[in-house]
Amino acid sequence: MIERTLVLIKPEGMARALTGKVLSTFEDAGLKIVAIKTVRPDRKLAERHYPYTKEWAENVWSNTKKASEEHGNRFDETAEQTGRRVQGYLMNAITGKPIIAIVLEGNEAVFVARKLLGATEPRKADPSSIRGRYSFDSYDMADSAKRIINNVAHASGDKDTAAKEIAIWFRKDEILEYERCDEHVMFS
Repeated sequence: MIERTLVLIKPEGMARALTGKVLSTFEDAGLKIVAIKTVRPDRKLAERHYPYTKEWAENVWSNTKKASEEHGNRFDETAEQTGRRVQGYLMNAITGKPIIAIVLEGNEAVFVARKLLGATEPRKADPSSIRGRYSFDSYDMADSAKRIINNVAHASGDKDTAAKEIAIWFRKDEILEYERCDEHVMFS
């Protein structure tokens, strides 16, 4: 099924000049770039992309607690404390720094983009994935530095989230319809 997803090349990906490598990985897999722009997000845009909700905070808390306990560390924060802390890290990470926002289109684009990116924590990512190749960060290192994990890029987690995130970063008239010359080979 042809669908769209959002990918953000984060500030560390930009600073390390990984944009071309990231984009070519997606294109080589058959995903089509239908919108792309360089953005320096303000706090309002960052908060729209990373809204604080109770459900989100509980998910972040659960993942953070699990990672902490895997390393034998004690974890005493509440879900709200963890959520507020991590949201602060997220705001600091992307506010005022250049990023590349991309809409990719293709067969099962959400799944494919996330698979190509690899696990959120780069130390657990497949070595052939974008995060496995270009990042070496871990939750422990990020927590000790009081920042988010440096994992090069973000990709929408599911189709509903992709639709919401695309609408945050792009107007409808910024997303193009066109055919790649190899689509007839890939999808026929």
